[in-house]
Amino acid sequence: MSHDLLTADEVAELLGLHVRTVRNYVRDGRLQAVRIGKQYRIARADLQAFTGRPVEPGAGEGAAGRRQVEVTSIVEVEAVDPGTAGRVSTLLTTAAAGRPDREERLRVETVYDQQRAHLKVVVLGSLTATAHIFELIKAIVEDP
Repeated sequence: MSHDLLTADEVAELLGLHVRTVRNYVRDGRLQAVRIGKQYRIARADLQAFTGRPVEPGAGEGAAGRRQVEVTSIVEVEAVDPGTAGRVSTLLTTAAAGRPDREERLRVETVYDQQRAHLKVVVLGSLTATAHIFELIKAIVEDP
């Protein structure tokens, strides 16, 4: 039976949301849940109805599942012209969107300050995917 009920933390992890957001969905009545003690439990069937997609039986089982390691990094590059900043931004967003290994999470955001000629790249993802992004940044911004 414990495999049919998920905690708010497990649902948040599955959906990529903050646990408070999941709890607010429950309180607002948008997501059906049962309160057991001081915690909410969400049935897989209710989560499937909420998301409109199936939830795998092994999904969201915390410590019993596969361990995930994620990296959050900020790369700052100074003295970048607008053309290079545009190429870096396009390359990184395309690389993040077109990855064959969709199992590994990856999110890339770029911000360019033209007055300071400063490019900031925020990378959130797995160790492998993040390392790949760093290699792409290095290939473009470092002098040969």
